[in-house]
Amino acid sequence: MCGRYYIDDDTARAIEQLVRRLDQSFSLHIQTGDIFPGQQAPILLAGASGLTAGLLPWGFPGFQKSRLIFNACSESVLEKPMFRDSIKSRRCVIPARSFYEWNRQREKYTFSRPDHGPLYLAGLYRRFEEEDHFVILTTAANNSMQEIHPRMPLILENGQLRDWIFDTRKAEALLRQAPPELDATAEYHQQTLKF
Repeated sequence: MCGRYYIDDDTARAIEQLVRRLDQSFSLHIQTGDIFPGQQAPILLAGASGLTAGLLPWGFPGFQKSRLIFNACSESVLEKPMFRDSIKSRRCVIPARSFYEWNRQREKYTFSRPDHGPLYLAGLYRRFEEEDHFVILTTAANNSMQEIHPRMPLILENGQLRDWIFDTRKAEALLRQAPPELDATAEYHQQTLKF
């Protein structure tokens, strides 16, 4: 699962550089800091002339209006009516520096790439009441995450971004890929003292 992630200045610059190379008319102010469900956040998506960026709210309105659906299981998006059309034609990438997860003791862990590069989280978007919204796709946790939580975001490599956004056949194959190993850090570790 992914319920909060972080964008720093380096990630904002990486987004701008990536999109500027492909879209010279690009202009977008990217706010940095923690991103929560319901907030507007930058995503990469297909534009008229290639890859572009946009600011969309994170989360689909749920069946109960007070609840947001902000994650979707990669294993079932091709079958679920809420996601089926979007996975075929409205895929996006959510850039982040890191994301957070909490274990059963409610201890917060930060997950990031070992090389400190940006994370590219696979997502999809859909229109609700005149506005597009996005969700982050999740998959089974790998070794770097499974002790903390059984799910994690589906992470793409830089060279897979265009395939994910523009090639449906390749995107369907990427739904089954294992995420890379990540570094995990905790703000607080419980220590057991021996007397």
